[in-house]
Amino acid sequence: MEMKQPMMNNREDQDQDQDKAEEPRENGRLVASSSTDKGQKGSSGPGQVSNGYPSTSPQSPREGVGAGADRAAVPTGFRMLMVQQTSLDPPRETWSKKMDFLLSVIGYAVDLGNVWRFPYICYQNGGGAFLLPYLLMAVFGGVPLFYMELALGQFYRNGCISIWKHVCPIFKGIGFAICIIALYIAFYYNTIMAWALYYLLSSFHYPLPWTMCNNAWNTANCTRYLSTDLNVSWTNASISPAEEFYTRQVLQVHLSPGLHQLGAVSWQLALCLLFIFTIVYFSIWKGVKTSGKVVWVTATFPYLVLLILLVRGATLPGAWRGVVFYLQPDWEKLLSTTVWIDAAAQIFFSLGPGFGVLLAFASYNPFHNNCYKDALVTSSVNCLTSFMSGFVIFTVLGYMAEMRQQGVETVAKDAGPSLLFIIYAEAIANMPAATFFAIIFFLMIIMLGLDSTFAGLEGVITAMLDEFPHLLARRREWFVLGLVCVCYLGALSTLTYGGAFVVKLFEEYATGPAVITVVFLEVIAVSWFYGTTRFCNDVQLMLGFSPGLFWRVCWVAICPCFLLFIIGSFLAFPPEVRLFDYLYPFWTTVLGYCIGVSSFICVPSYMVYHLLTTKGTFKQRLLKSITPEPAASSGPHRDVIITNAV
Repeated sequence: MEMKQPMMNNREDQDQDQDKAEEPRENGRLVASSSTDKGQKGSSGPGQVSNGYPSTSPQSPREGVGAGADRAAVPTGFRMLMVQQTSLDPPRETWSKKMDFLLSVIGYAVDLGNVWRFPYICYQNGGGAFLLPYLLMAVFGGVPLFYMELALGQFYRNGCISIWKHVCPIFKGIGFAICIIALYIAFYYNTIMAWALYYLLSSFHYPLPWTMCNNAWNTANCTRYLSTDLNVSWTNASISPAEEFYTRQVLQVHLSPGLHQLGAVSWQLALCLLFIFTIVYFSIWKGVKTSGKVVWVTATFPYLVLLILLVRGATLPGAWRGVVFYLQPDWEKLLSTTVWIDAAAQIFFSLGPGFGVLLAFASYNPFHNNCYKDALVTSSVNCLTSFMSGFVIFTVLGYMAEMRQQGVETVAKDAGPSLLFIIYAEAIANMPAATFFAIIFFLMIIMLGLDSTFAGLEGVITAMLDEFPHLLARRREWFVLGLVCVCYLGALSTLTYGGAFVVKLFEEYATGPAVITVVFLEVIAVSWFYGTTRFCNDVQLMLGFSPGLFWRVCWVAICPCFLLFIIGSFLAFPPEVRLFDYLYPFWTTVLGYCIGVSSFICVPSYMVYHLLTTKGTFKQRLLKSITPEPAASSGPHRDVIITNAV
């Protein structure tokens, strides 16, 4: 902002007035005082907020009118020093509406894992009894981490790389590790949406292609078993047409013997993925102003479909069997360590702290936005959505068990994407108006995935633009195009005949352990190096109240133990990875962990780099490396102070 200043005839009088009215600083905030009331603090103007960053809108209801009222209260004949703080950089982009932010966070947290992973883990770990460890892990681990990231991003208004100079500079490598992990996720996560798009296009065929056994991809074991086929019996050797459509037509895994020979790229899936990334690009290329509008559709439509499928599933014969199987508690399983490990991992990956997304989204909020309430609302919606999805899935599984005259546990043996693309797709084919339900179901899968992709890439984009503003700020569209192209090229290995094996490898090894370790270091850096007292003071400056004792204890002790518990479980009980009939050999486990370490290695590498490039003795370097930089004077946010005598 530029201001014209009137020329003073007597320069010495102006200097004397400035010396008399020395301005105290409070966290980057300039406080003006008059000659009649030196002890009273003036309020910050509408162009600034209390952490020294410019604001594009009034931060509180009193701002915008307080300045005029203060001027009117100054008696004539007295002098007052007017202080205006501004930045050399353009103001930071903000959300158009509060609901844009909430829907974006909900869309990010509620993803495909809520629909297929939570119901499977719930029934596998004691049904209704699993809800107890799940809620405990959410209250003492997931929600505190969620709240911490929202508050941290909103206060410093930076992405996951630049924010560390204000927290603990030596941990800046965490930001680079998060960006690499986000790229790995983009390599395989969007492929699942490409499968869903293939199903969506196939849904316009009548009859649905996964209901027939006379297609070119079917085998002799294919058994067409619909509710109208009373003379057909289901045996252990039977393979449903839905399973053969998924494995032999969509994935074509029968053409690949394993990870050592992936085969050619499926051109149909390549085109589907290209279409998905085209939607992603034009949704995020302009920033949160455009993505905030897109999520009004992509974040709300899945709830409409879930409600329709829940009502339809509840009316199917045998639905009660699935619900009982889903919720019947098995309290003895709570004595097993595996149940608590699964509960901790599920709530962590469901809420999604540590991926840089919450930091990025919160950085576009107004400074005084109530992120505490936002954290409670969005995390509650996420957990309730997971619970509701269990009813949507298990009413249909109960119907399938009734139709096949088998136990629900036999029908529900498939987990992960197979639960959606085989079991649920087959159930839809048995319903009246099967084409309609197939279309809305696979549309829902695509939109659930799109929200998470928008968020994951926005976390990377915000981080890079904040870290290299002079290089990338005016070239956002080109940078986003390059990022999307890199993600598409990186995903080509998942589009091969053995691409499903690659997806499973990335999911199990490349991202999970790495991101949990990164978040553990993030909590240690904020709670122990930056300090909970300082962090709570920041929150009080933003919200007007300080986090209570519960939140402080969670951040200092419970959350690190929560994350160490998950990390220890990965090391002590490495999962035996199997997909269809393919058991992953040992060398694939080594390969998976190498991919995971390739992202985490950024953290110690940057620590060494920072210590080597910092000047001074080793003690001075170490102290400087763990000392936060002041927010108001760091980087490009230099303050211009303009004074007017009135």
